[in-house]
Amino acid sequence: MPRTRSVVLLAGAALLTRRALRRRIATSPLWPLPALEAPISGQGTRRAPSMRLTVTERTLPAEGVALLRLEAPTGTPLPAWEPGAHLDLVLPSGLIRQYSLCGDPADRAAYTVATRLIEDGRGGSREVHEQLREGAELVVRGPRNRFALTEASSYAFVAGGIGITPILPMLRTVAAAGGEWRLLYGGRSRATMPFLDEIEKLGAEGSRVTVVPEDEAGLPDVAAYLTGTDDGAAVYCCGPEPLMDAVGARVPEGPTLHLERFTPGASTAQLGTFDVELRRTGRTLTVEAGTSVLATVRAELPDLPYSCEQGFCGTCQQRVLEGEIDHQDELLTDAEREDSMLICVSRCRGAKIVLDL
Repeated sequence: MPRTRSVVLLAGAALLTRRALRRRIATSPLWPLPALEAPISGQGTRRAPSMRLTVTERTLPAEGVALLRLEAPTGTPLPAWEPGAHLDLVLPSGLIRQYSLCGDPADRAAYTVATRLIEDGRGGSREVHEQLREGAELVVRGPRNRFALTEASSYAFVAGGIGITPILPMLRTVAAAGGEWRLLYGGRSRATMPFLDEIEKLGAEGSRVTVVPEDEAGLPDVAAYLTGTDDGAAVYCCGPEPLMDAVGARVPEGPTLHLERFTPGASTAQLGTFDVELRRTGRTLTVEAGTSVLATVRAELPDLPYSCEQGFCGTCQQRVLEGEIDHQDELLTDAEREDSMLICVSRCRGAKIVLDL
């Protein structure tokens, strides 16, 4: 009899709990609103699938540059990719960094990436150089391509230092197809410029390659190089920001310009303050000048996921319910920009923006 009474009491308590939850959902602004879809922080539909790969080879193709060959432990073929694609590497610390694929797209057994050690960087390149040895395993997402090789009558490539990595597969592809191309390749010194021997062999006929080591010849003359570029040409550039700015300012009308940036461009709204309403949380915060939306929101929601803080990885993608967005990322598609933003770099063009948080 006492056992029966306990069961009845537990059932009654469960019923009261369910009723209380229904009342809370209906009345509390702090409860996730049932009319809203699920939050998308780190869950964007454009995110590429993850896979676990092993470092099977590590070489040093130039001073301060590490080249990694990544293979699936089972030896299964990896997803196909095209020149210009990159991978997201989830490093042992949890940091996510993007590296261009610089191997052969026909090699489905492995991916090849290269990274330069940045002494005063944010730690990603140092982690790659110091911890990713042969046998190391890591999670990889991708490949994804925001720097695709398009059809053109001719190609003018400009690369600076490690910026040669997405350009190299393009050179191989265009050369193999018998296309018209040329390359301006700059770096601090020949010793620091990876893949230099292969590139000079590719361009041996017709003087297609111009190599400009800074310690020998100063900075590349971008204006002279781009003068006379055909109207139907495609200009591809990857490298330090000053180099890409110079190419963008001097490319003539007619050719199409394609840039692969390492860092986001400057925002048009860095100086303004604005409010960000967290609709699910029921709070409104002020984003001060020079402070990111991500930093402001994480002060309130410290468990909010993020990674690159440069607008590349997509981990901090959030749905925008109201407000005009000042997009500063290098990742989202036009369709995604209609109702979402990367809060690590993008801001609000008006007085207030409302996030699905």
